Amino acid sequence: MKMLVFGSLNIDHVYQMDHFVRTGETIASLSYQKIEGGKGLNQAIALSKAGQHTHMAGAIGQDGLFLRDFLQSHQVDTAHLQLLPSPTGHAMIQVDREGQNCIIIHGGANQCLSRAMIDGTLSHFEAGDYLLMQNETNQGAEIIRAASEKGIHVILNPSPLSDALHSWPLEQVEWFILNEIEGAALSGKNTPAEMLDALVIRYPRGKFVLTLGAEGAYYADCQQRLFQPSVPAQAVDTTAAGDTFTGYFFHAILSGHPIAFALRRAAAAASIAVSRKGAAPSIPYPDEVEEKLQAL
Repeated sequence: MKMLVFGSLNIDHVYQMDHFVRTGETIASLSYQKIEGGKGLNQAIALSKAGQHTHMAGAIGQDGLFLRDFLQSHQVDTAHLQLLPSPTGHAMIQVDREGQNCIIIHGGANQCLSRAMIDGTLSHFEAGDYLLMQNETNQGAEIIRAASEKGIHVILNPSPLSDALHSWPLEQVEWFILNEIEGAALSGKNTPAEMLDALVIRYPRGKFVLTLGAEGAYYADCQQRLFQPSVPAQAVDTTAAGDTFTGYFFHAILSGHPIAFALRRAAAAASIAVSRKGAAPSIPYPDEVEEKLQAL
């Protein structure tokens, strides 16, 4: 089986801040970095670092060629990455002294996907393969429909939230991996237990991974529910924590491991990622994750 990440690639402009900028306020940053980002790119890197052979599909402009090079340097297949006459998507990220972040995204080339690009990419994949997608590109509903029609397993990370998500054919999604804010928006509920109850009823064929940061993570489907406590860490930058969790979790699943194993491994990987600055560069390798698990 193949793993395809169909998603966003961004140039991340990261500002270390004493505190997030408030209305009407102008403050100096403590530092600045320009690094590789985008949820699609981060998740592709996380899958590849975890040991999963990964294909990346999406779009960049000429200013984003270094993102393609970065993916290739981490053994991600970029044959399905499109070069368009549009600026690459970018993000402006503030990170405060506690390691929390707030992010502004400009879609750029990520918002220029076409149905022809989708069909051309998916022609190289078949039933039984896996597709991981987010909500930082256009054509999200079309990607789900086209992949589902081919019998490809669809994994959705519904981030960032948008009203358009509610019109997507979510009943065709097999796996949902979402945080507490996204879980509340899709379920209309406030507590993790209520969210999972509502989601399983609404999408009975779905499998749900609900990540809660320091409060751990849940897995739920129509037959079972599991809980994984968070792995202790000193947070420096939480930017790629969810993407790291996603990559390590689904590599374990595609490798045939039980869900409890996948949750524990993903939690350990995410705890390492939050202890480092940056997005993709903070994602650990398997030997680091094993060392962390052995120390628990």
